[in-house]
Amino acid sequence: MVTMITSNRMKNLHPYVPGEQPKDRDYIKLNANENPYAPSPAVTKAVVDFVQAHPEKLGLYPDPDSLELHAAIADMLNQSGGVLCRAKVDGGKVTPAPEDKIPFTVTPDMIYSGNGSDEVLSFVFYAFFDSGRKFVMPEFTYSFYPVYAGFYNIPMDNVPLRSDWSLDTDEMLKRAAANQGGIIFANPNAPTGIGLKREEVRQMIKKASPDEIFIVDEAYVDFGGESCIPLLAEFKNLVIVRTFSKSLCGAGQRLGYIVANPELVNIVTTVKNSVNHFPIDAVAQVSGTAACHDVAYYVETSKKVAEVRDDFYSFLKENGFYVIPSETNFLFAKHPNIGGDELYKGIKAEGLLIRHFSTPGIEEFVRITIGTKEQMEELKKAFLKILKK
Repeated sequence: MVTMITSNRMKNLHPYVPGEQPKDRDYIKLNANENPYAPSPAVTKAVVDFVQAHPEKLGLYPDPDSLELHAAIADMLNQSGGVLCRAKVDGGKVTPAPEDKIPFTVTPDMIYSGNGSDEVLSFVFYAFFDSGRKFVMPEFTYSFYPVYAGFYNIPMDNVPLRSDWSLDTDEMLKRAAANQGGIIFANPNAPTGIGLKREEVRQMIKKASPDEIFIVDEAYVDFGGESCIPLLAEFKNLVIVRTFSKSLCGAGQRLGYIVANPELVNIVTTVKNSVNHFPIDAVAQVSGTAACHDVAYYVETSKKVAEVRDDFYSFLKENGFYVIPSETNFLFAKHPNIGGDELYKGIKAEGLLIRHFSTPGIEEFVRITIGTKEQMEELKKAFLKILKK
């Protein structure tokens, strides 16, 4: 039997389960936290121009260090302050909101990029978490963290959320001090949508050991959270993970990156070069660079998502849902009279997809990705139809 020749590591793997990707019907897809808007037209043009003008480059290895992309990412962060939905656009010029302005210049050597933030997280786990010590994470957060913990045989210490679904920062720090294995959490958190203020994170890192890694996953911060990039001037043990998949309309591009001090960037780069020296393909580098050069476009799309989110939040509240206030591109909600699985199935029958988790403790909730205004109007109709049954 094949199972007899697999390793013990393989037998103990518990893979991540992504959002449903059906092929039997053309659903309105609001279940995977993708962005409902296409990338900037500048991205399409850059990719087409690159392939047409330089087809020979598809047969050559790409830049292994993605230097042009890293320069573009750094420039984007400096322009926006790391929170797109609050940035200002005036005559094509982008400036950060006063509260988001980064008090130093982000430089390319502070950036590492990879094939989506999932691959980046994998290398971060390998580089900074040890198989002999537990790392701390919230009980309910991004469900790929425990997958990587199992993959690398790293023990976890899951800290329950508070009754209001926020992070219990005091308990996380207490356990981190006992474990001496580091901390990771998404900010804003997933699937709850709640974020910590930058000063709250700052106080956490101040109280933690400077010899332990502190990882903040900012996949959703562009929709209303507070980026911790300004804290990099103060803390050398901080790593910030970000992605193109959400606010930069690039889930299909598979691009993610970290922002950290250059020493930590070099450590993650060493891990990458021990696995795959050429992780980002040539087309993805071109598309990502073009996206970063059109910051104004993504400021506007992020604002649209945030506005539609707030409108749908009000709709859910008005119709009897318990819904957690969100700083992300999704809402996490439940209804007192309809179970999460029933809601998911009822909405699917109406031609739309939302996400239901069977995980004990959150099984009555559904996670709703924010689509366009038109898509969310269709979802409102579907919810109202189910509620009237």
